[in-house]
Amino acid sequence: MKSATMLIAFAIASAATTSAFAAPPVKAVKSTKGEVLAGENGMTLYTFKKDKMGVSNCYDDCAKNWPPLMAASGAKPEGAYSIVERKDGSKQWAKDGMPLYFWVKDKKMGDITGDGVGGNWDLVKP
Repeated sequence: MKSATMLIAFAIASAATTSAFAAPPVKAVKSTKGEVLAGENGMTLYTFKKDKMGVSNCYDDCAKNWPPLMAASGAKPEGAYSIVERKDGSKQWAKDGMPLYFWVKDKKMGDITGDGVGGNWDLVKP
């Protein structure tokens, strides 16, 4: 019984340690406008001009078309990357304080079809 309890405690401690240091899941990818910031999936990330530093204003239909780059519950800010709390309590990654989003019409790594949409969306440079 003691060994099972110790194994469970070790597993919980390992999971907490791993998630507590979760870095932002981003990387640079090549596009027709040079390198852009992308999520782990290689899809380009964007910022929304109607957001404010540390505040997302993209919900409902907006968030369906521009899915937020969500942060795991144990993720921690790192360098230029911070975490914004959305109004539903979920967490979203931000760069330089501006929340990050994907665009549903980008289909492959390096697509930047969301850049400039409606005059409100900008791709993010690394």
